[in-house]
Formats: sequence, structure tokens, C-alpha cells
Amino acid sequence: MAETETLPDETVEITTLLGKGSRFDGKLAFTGTVRIDGEFVGEIKSDDILVVGPGARVKADMDVGTLIVEGEVEGTIQARRAVEIHSPGRVRGSITTPSLFIDRGVVFEGNCHVTDPAAPAAPASPAS
Repeated sequence: MAETETLPDETVEITTLLGKGSRFDGKLAFTGTVRIDGEFVGEIKSDDILVVGPGARVKADMDVGTLIVEGEVEGTIQARRAVEIHSPGRVRGSITTPSLFIDRGVVFEGNCHVTDPAAPAAPASPAS
């Protein structure tokens, strides 16, 4: 099911949705845009966009193109393009990215390394 979601500064077509009330444990590899509104525990790899919606809870090591957070995230985040944390988002862990946006009202506990956007980044390898 494809859904169009309006996020700050852009319109994103959601290609996959893990809805409210659902829980997934394991490895997730995808292309396109994935939105998580439920719970996810494991590992996430993609060159594309991951959206963690309000009320969602994600505990994972992530290697993605762009991460947009409005829910709760715990883990290690590697984003090749950007990380956006919007209120009421909560992030605990480490972030490595060339572009970081943290909205007023967000909770961020951890460390952050902002990389040189001109430096080439290795693409995510699919989860096996």
C-alpha cells in the first residue's frame, strides 16, 4: 500500500508501512521509503528514507540514506544524507551523518559525529 505523507520541507511517498500495533524483530533491507508506526527491534539497512512516526519505538542499528524521527529511536545511526529529529521525537544512541536537524522539544541522549558532506559514503549492503 502506497501512502503520501507530508513531512517538513518535502512530500514523501510511503512505499511500505509497519503500522501501529505491529511488532517486528529482525533485519530490514528496503528501497523506497519505509514508515514505522509500530515497534521494530533489529537491524535496518537502506540507501533510502526511513520514517519513524509518532508513537513508534525502534531499537536498532541503522545504516540508511535519510532518517526522519518523530517517535522513539535507540541504537547506532549511520545516515549518508541526513537525520531529522522532529518533536516529539526521542533519540538515544550515536548518530553519524553529514546533516543533522534537531527540532525544539526533542530529546537527544548520546553522541553525534557530523561528517564532511563531500566525503564519499559506502552504500548500504542488503541485510542477509
